[in-house]
Amino acid sequence: MPGTAPLVIPQLAPLYAVLAPATEALLRAVVGIALVPHGLRLFYGWFPGTGVDLGSFAAFCAMLDRSGYRPTWIWGALVYLTEFVGGPLLALGLFTRPAALAVSVLMCLSVVEHVRDGYFWNRQGIEYPAMWTAGALYFLANGGGPISLDRLVLGFAF
Repeated sequence: MPGTAPLVIPQLAPLYAVLAPATEALLRAVVGIALVPHGLRLFYGWFPGTGVDLGSFAAFCAMLDRSGYRPTWIWGALVYLTEFVGGPLLALGLFTRPAALAVSVLMCLSVVEHVRDGYFWNRQGIEYPAMWTAGALYFLANGGGPISLDRLVLGFAF
């Protein structure tokens, strides 16, 4: 159960209580918003020379076809929506669990696709998508937390 672990320095308990919601919101924002530049690179060609240089929806769908994801336009649309809608929703903590589910599935598929490339991110390996998956799974399990639009707008962790 969260928050029940004994503290190494019990006198810092008030500081931990103040920082925990803010650091959770920061992690959520980083996990969600990191998808946007990734999508901008894949679908619009921004940030050339930083990895897979596709630059269009058609080129992305052609890559999906080579990997066996068919129908490619459905898979392409799901990735597009996850990166440009799900990521920002997760970052804001709005509809957090559905957004985290979409991000978790996308990142798990990315791990499967890149496992042949090894572990390290600079070799197109699983290091980055695996950490991204872990972050998204945290919010799938726990919701957006106390500093989220779910809590502010809906009144509960969604």
